[in-house]
Amino acid sequence: MKRHHITAIILLLAAAAICVYAGGLFLSLREPDVIKQGEGVTEVRKLSDYFAPLKGTRGDTDIYVLKGEGDGGRVLVLGGTHANEPSGYLAAVVLVEKAKVTAGELFVIPRANNSAFTHNDSQEGAPLYLHLTNPAGEERAFRYGSRATNVIDQWPDPDVYEHASSGQQLSGSETRNLNRGYPGRADGNLTEQMCYAITEMIKKEDIGLTFDLHEASPEYPVIHATVAHEKAMDIAAIGSFELDMLGIAMALEPSPVNLRGLTHRELGDYTDTYPLLMETANASQGRLRGATNEKLALDGKDKFYVAAEKLGMLYVPYDENGHSIEERVGRHLQGILSYTTAYSDFSGNVVTIENVPGYEEVMASTVGNFLN
Repeated sequence: MKRHHITAIILLLAAAAICVYAGGLFLSLREPDVIKQGEGVTEVRKLSDYFAPLKGTRGDTDIYVLKGEGDGGRVLVLGGTHANEPSGYLAAVVLVEKAKVTAGELFVIPRANNSAFTHNDSQEGAPLYLHLTNPAGEERAFRYGSRATNVIDQWPDPDVYEHASSGQQLSGSETRNLNRGYPGRADGNLTEQMCYAITEMIKKEDIGLTFDLHEASPEYPVIHATVAHEKAMDIAAIGSFELDMLGIAMALEPSPVNLRGLTHRELGDYTDTYPLLMETANASQGRLRGATNEKLALDGKDKFYVAAEKLGMLYVPYDENGHSIEERVGRHLQGILSYTTAYSDFSGNVVTIENVPGYEEVMASTVGNFLN
């Protein structure tokens, strides 16, 4: 009998240790990644500065302002709309840590849906973190999160999600998708309030050009593409032409009038900004992938996608080289530079961004080499 008591105590202690470890890991996911702001950052604000009810919630997030000495236009970059699309998040981090603005202002929100970084999509086997090494040899960790707001912060999902301003109906889980909630509602759920705050910020700061940085699975039709509101088509066309001249294939897609709640539609309809959404190819999101791990998210190499490309199932070329995080971040950064130049020329509201690596520079190095 005594032996059984000892066994029971050991098992209870083991269970308690597992619970403590799991609880600690769970709580650690609520801590934001360290972003080491560069010399170009002139101010850090909060999203709640534009909508006070977000203060103290996990919907609140940092806004980095880079103001140049010269007057000019204003540009906003949204990273982390979907926290399982790391190239947009990391491109925004590079801007915060390295960019310098000499004319106009640049606003960067690396974690647009802050809540989505506090969890993973269930049953996807995704990594918790991506690790990059900076020039000093320091390992930096960045969260690989979820497409949607954490259910702990917003629950329950309705059976059917009805977009407030249009009446469009989608799956109930889309109520936690930041890019289905614009222009947002002050009296809506947390995700709608985040959308509302971003929309209010764009209005109050008179943002002229807005980027929303995304990734998509290689079998998704809109990929290696820029989606533009009709009023932003001239800017998008000029910028896409420059990207093509640099050897970067970038399809140009019009924002569908009947697909509601997305940045490229609602921000164009409800504010004066020119909204652009860019997509890169991320195999770790796809349905045809093999093992879902940090390596796949970083190097994009997957034999199943190579086979799928040979069968004509994909919308991007896919070979043994994959689509690395360097390629994907480089595409976003070069797109920001090219489209911002086009916006400056088109509108006369000049925004000059310096010290940001372009596509070729990132491809010749690593993303980590452009971190502080």
